[in-house]
This record gives sequence, C-alpha cells and structure tokens, in this order.
Amino acid sequence: MELETTATAARLRAPRAAAIAGILFAILLITSLWLIRLAVPADPLEAGAWLQTRLNTVALALNLVPFAGIAFLWFIGVLRDRLGEREDRFFATVFLGSGLLFLAMLFMSAAMVGGLIIAFTVDPGRLLGSATFTSARAIAYEIMNIYAIKMAGVFMIATSTLALRTGFIPRWIAFLGYAVALLLLLSSRYIEGILMVFPLWVLLISFYILIDNLRQPSPAVATTLEKERHE
Repeated sequence: MELETTATAARLRAPRAAAIAGILFAILLITSLWLIRLAVPADPLEAGAWLQTRLNTVALALNLVPFAGIAFLWFIGVLRDRLGEREDRFFATVFLGSGLLFLAMLFMSAAMVGGLIIAFTVDPGRLLGSATFTSARAIAYEIMNIYAIKMAGVFMIATSTLALRTGFIPRWIAFLGYAVALLLLLSSRYIEGILMVFPLWVLLISFYILIDNLRQPSPAVATTLEKERHE
C-alpha cells in the first residue's frame, strides 16, 4: 500500500513540476528575446550603435538566458518522467537531442553577443565597425535565426508525435505544434521574431499540464480513495 501511495503522489507532483518549469522557461525566454529585439536592430550587418545606447538592456537579456536554459532542462526531464514506460525510444531520442541542441545554440549565440559587450567595454573605439564585430554579430545571428530555430521546430515535432502516441497532452495542441514547427523550419530569418512562437507553445503546454494537474485529487484524497477501494 505504501508503494502505491508513493507512486500516486509522484504522478501528481511530476506534471506540476513540468508546468512550473515550462512557464518559467517561456517567461524568461520571451522577456530576453523581447529585450534584445527592442535594443538590437534585426539587420546582422548593422555597425553596432546599440552597444553605445542599449548595452545595459542587452546585458540584462543575456543574463536571463542561463536561467531560461535551466528551466527548459527541468521541463524536458519532467516531461520524460511523465511519459515513463510509454516513451518511444526513437522519438524520445529526437526529443531529447533536439532540445539539448537548441539550448547549446541558444547559449552559444548569447555567449557571442556577451563577448562583444566585453570587448566593447575594454576598447570601444577598436570594436565598432571592425571586421571582428561584423563577423561575431553575423555568426550569433545565424546560429540563433537558422540553426536554433530549426532545432526548436524538430523538438516541437518530436514532442507532438509523443503526445499523439501517449496522450499526455490533447491532440489539438499536438497538431498546433506540427503547424508551428513547419513554420519554424521553413521561415527562419524571413519572419522577424519568429522564435517567439516556440516559448509561447511551451507556455500553452505548461498551462494545460498545470490545469490538468489541479483537477486531479490531492495525494491525501487519492490515498483515501485507494483505501476505500480496497476495503
């Protein structure tokens, strides 16, 4: 009986943890992307005037990225825990690999921009307009708007497929994930701010999981019902 009670409590806690982690990730990443979009022009070849006027805004946005990454890792881990034995090995591998690659590229892009900020602080005159600045800025832009976006799309496809096979989220959210993933895979740099749809989709999943979890009975109620059933 104790083992059953522990298992019930674990099932009730894990979805809530996934929801909280997903909500934190979405809020932090949306805030970071929004701050960067406000401060930095979309043109990857611009001369770097934002370093003189919006440096603190960009620095704040970059400081949010590691915490968004931690929350996303937690979100992935708890979702896999929720899938449990129903997890398909092939799609689970794609799900985990694409999520980790997305995070790696997000961190790499943020690190490139952070390096530009440090270099500007040390010697502002030599950096602005230099080939080093242009190259680093273009690389950060390409990593984020081409490769990271593609991995986010693959992650959404894998998650949606697992959702259809296991039913851990509604089918309409899974089909919405397919549509948005296709948009991410085909649009990339052509639609400004398109990466925003990824954390918004994670936010939708997280709110559903949280609401679904709140509808379930508490561990104490579940234990009482279990006892009554056995009696």
